[in-house]
Amino acid sequence: MEQYWMPRKLDFKNLRHCLDNYQTNWLYIRLKGSSGGTVKINQSLENKCLDFRKNKSGLYLLVDSEEVFHFPLAGYTDKHSKGFSLAYERIQPTEDGIGRMIMLGTGIDPYDAKLPEPRRSFLRHVLDDHLLEIFFKGRIPVKFHSWWQEPHWKYWTVV
Repeated sequence: MEQYWMPRKLDFKNLRHCLDNYQTNWLYIRLKGSSGGTVKINQSLENKCLDFRKNKSGLYLLVDSEEVFHFPLAGYTDKHSKGFSLAYERIQPTEDGIGRMIMLGTGIDPYDAKLPEPRRSFLRHVLDDHLLEIFFKGRIPVKFHSWWQEPHWKYWTVV
């Protein structure tokens, strides 16, 4: 699936915007590098409200106002180049009716008319040696923000 990187300085603004404006349906947190082996949270968010709180102690994820995970944000600074990324799950229809996931690299136009509309959007980040993925129904629109490394790497932001 294609990923659209966003500047780290906009991390919590983008997270707040997504949670306030788009419907979440899953929360997944695991140790990075474990390939799904050390899962900390794998929870449906259907009919639940995901929120966050950030203070000097770090980032707290809340489901229905109850804390479910704490990231201390050790070593987190705006000096790091990458922040959240937004990825799309696109399914190409097949003759058997099941469909197959389309795997695209970076640098793809997110609005290419030849591609099927995304079924889900994933907001992803590695924080404190954990992979955080928040799944949303449908497309979260993105727009060009700036160049990370011109002419091949762009930064995006959510709309």
